[in-house]
Amino acid sequence: MGIFEANDGTVLAYHRMGAGRPLICVPGGPMQASAYLGDLGGLAMKWPLLALDLRGTGDSAEPADPGTYRCDRQVDDLEALRVHLGFDTLDLLAHSGGATIAMLYAARYPRRVGRLALVTPTPRPVGIDVTNEDRRAVAVLRQGEPWFAESFASLERIWAGSATDEDWVAITPFVYGRWDETSRSHAERAEALTNRAAAAVYYSDDAFDPAAVRAGLALLTAPVLVLAGEYDIQLGPKHAAQYAAFFSSPLAPPAEVAVLPAAGHFPWLDDPASFVDQLIRWLHG
Repeated sequence: MGIFEANDGTVLAYHRMGAGRPLICVPGGPMQASAYLGDLGGLAMKWPLLALDLRGTGDSAEPADPGTYRCDRQVDDLEALRVHLGFDTLDLLAHSGGATIAMLYAARYPRRVGRLALVTPTPRPVGIDVTNEDRRAVAVLRQGEPWFAESFASLERIWAGSATDEDWVAITPFVYGRWDETSRSHAERAEALTNRAAAAVYYSDDAFDPAAVRAGLALLTAPVLVLAGEYDIQLGPKHAAQYAAFFSSPLAPPAEVAVLPAAGHFPWLDDPASFVDQLIRWLHG
């Protein structure tokens, strides 16, 4: 484990896997300790990784000012990490809600990004509208599975605005491409790894302007990969392609889109071999 100080003095922790220049991993949740990423399906065996614990999660300290849990106020934590490591640029892999910090960093410090991989990223920072009908079209792909009827009924109640706490738990199988013991264990750990108070602040009002984020991303010259899961109801394949279109600098190669068949929001759990192959191919590209 390594530590460094953020600009406000908060001591932040990171975890290295492998030797050499790492891919910096920004966890989602939001505000979930990086431990949930594991070794990203074995990616750490083929490429060095550095997993950051965001402030107030994992082995990182809680800040004196809880307002700094806001996603835009954590962007400079990445810049402090870059300075601490002595790198000119950061190669970033961001998952889910962590993609918000990574993209705000790319928009604020475009010359400091060497590569950017977005794994099932949240649509919020770029203002993509994923409708309930979009999610329904993805969800019904799972209708042959034994848990589908109960979980889909809970989804319908959520979309109708009549959900109970039990409904939010019941839809968990939709988050994974395979609802098996590995997925159940992963889901059971999530609550203990998440800072709920910090998560409530993360997307505070005025944390970012999607139009401004899109404008900044259009100037990014780093190679970009958007990796989606066929079964991900949060950002399906159609919207992953829309995501990639926001990276349109004439000085950079077109952003790539990779869709893993039968994978959900955590594709390294559903199909680790394909996940690792896609990342290694892109990293060597």
